[in-house]
Amino acid sequence: MCGIVGYIGKREIKSQLIEGLRELEYRGYDSAGIAVMQSGKIDSFKAVGKLTNLDNKTKNFLTDGLGVGIGHTRWATHGKPTELNAHPHMGDYSYVVHNGIIENYREIKSELENCGVNFLSQTDTEVIVHLFEKEYEHYKDTFAAFKATIERLEGAYAVLLITQKTPDTIYFARKGSPMIIGKNSENEVFFASSDAPLIGEAKEVAYMEDGTIGYATPDSIYTEPHTLQFVPLSGDKLTAQKGGYRFFMEKEIYEQYEVMSDTMIGRVLDNEISFEEIDENFLDGISRIKLCACGTSYHAALVSSYLFERLSKLPVQVEIASEFRYKEPLLTKDTLFIVISQSGETADTLEALKMAKHAGLKTLAICNVDNSSIVRLADTTILTRAGIEKGVASTKAFATQVMVLWMLSLYFGKRCGVLEDSQINKELDAIGHVPTVLKNALDIHEKCKRLSKRYLHGHGFFFIGRDIFYPLALEGALKLKEISYLHAEGYPAGEMKHGPIALADAELFTIALMPKTLLYDKTKSNVEELSARDSTILAISPEIFDLADDFILTHNHNHPMLEFFEMMVVEQLLAMEIAIRLGNDVDMPRNLAKSVTVE
Repeated sequence: MCGIVGYIGKREIKSQLIEGLRELEYRGYDSAGIAVMQSGKIDSFKAVGKLTNLDNKTKNFLTDGLGVGIGHTRWATHGKPTELNAHPHMGDYSYVVHNGIIENYREIKSELENCGVNFLSQTDTEVIVHLFEKEYEHYKDTFAAFKATIERLEGAYAVLLITQKTPDTIYFARKGSPMIIGKNSENEVFFASSDAPLIGEAKEVAYMEDGTIGYATPDSIYTEPHTLQFVPLSGDKLTAQKGGYRFFMEKEIYEQYEVMSDTMIGRVLDNEISFEEIDENFLDGISRIKLCACGTSYHAALVSSYLFERLSKLPVQVEIASEFRYKEPLLTKDTLFIVISQSGETADTLEALKMAKHAGLKTLAICNVDNSSIVRLADTTILTRAGIEKGVASTKAFATQVMVLWMLSLYFGKRCGVLEDSQINKELDAIGHVPTVLKNALDIHEKCKRLSKRYLHGHGFFFIGRDIFYPLALEGALKLKEISYLHAEGYPAGEMKHGPIALADAELFTIALMPKTLLYDKTKSNVEELSARDSTILAISPEIFDLADDFILTHNHNHPMLEFFEMMVVEQLLAMEIAIRLGNDVDMPRNLAKSVTVE
């Protein structure tokens, strides 16, 4: 995920910006840059790689007195990680930094090129600064030009822009990508894409709402159409980083729709999936896939086994890493070995990867942490871009793993020649709707909070589902176990009558995943069997189910994966609210660690 910082004040601006970017390093990046304006003059510096390279480039540059500055850490999406593609991007007299994706940038770029504008980079971001300067020629007013520019943009963005036409001002806009503004009693103004750079600097912060646009000077901050609501920023880094949420887990559930966009950026194109990380010939000689992971990542692997066989027509085997190491597995070189890990340090998964490497298999890692052990060892890596996840019970890491695997199944299907264009377009259309589905699913939070008080006792939970909703049932049960310490099991819905249904009674809670787009009637029959044995039923479905004791109504969707992601959020919220009512620390559940570095 890219990171943004901005500053208005009298401190040494370069150091202020770079230190702010350092607080955002955890998000991952491959280049960085800053632009500083004093007395109407702009100096800009960029470097590929880590911030130490930017430090070296700017070691002889210092500021003194009032000025403004913007900075950015970039994760390459449109265009390779080069200095030309790094932010800030410049026009004739303005600079811009941007997080997100401009979906209609090709149209705008073509229009500007026809007007004689020369582009230096391969990015979508550069169109913003050139469009702004073109609009300024028309309006002769900087804010009017900035508003006209933002109105043209389609997609998700957080934007900071500075221009020599108004040397003491930073213009900003936010839609679908986070942006925070802070201030203090010294008339300093701060911008950042998360709390971390603002702690210890700003006394008050405002979390911009979607659609906010405005500008800041040393004397004032103006926004429209939303008014900024400033709240005190805690000096405690952990508390402040929660952004007003009760727990990191809650914050991370709410971040899922934003990080999902980051996961998709540069990979979901108009008519195909693209992974720059994978060489053109990577699949040569591959006729099967073996996935290996632990815990939540194992559940993501199980989901993908349905998707790979359905969309790529490749046989798939899923292994629990801790078992795989000791079963003397048969490893053939026509197998692509995929490991999945949030931290990249999971000991069992790392050892399984070493076995696959030793056997001469091609290896692919799906991971959230760059430069981790698994990333360094695998032949190639796809980063999930979920950002730092502090809650021990994984939420957004799981969501982004599933998304990467879904995209990968499409990518393989196209490369293997087994998918028609119409099928690919149908899947791409569904993928494009996932961030909105994740955001809308949050509307059910209050219902989950109210229902949670009815599920604090009893002798256990069954989470049941079919097809891809079976691994989701496993994941829902795991979430509940991890943070509430209540017994829960996930089962394929059709397996209940093969033994588990013997446990059914009024004190057994059944969480039934009943998607309308996939095997609804079959699942309904299985739930009816449990209801007949007096099990207490909580149905999660877009279709009203009369026999349910409790019901969470989801939205109607036209694709099973959209139902999957909405029900995933419901499971996460329900588990969290039950655990909170029980008085548990959901971020640090007993006996668990975030990164399991021992077998």
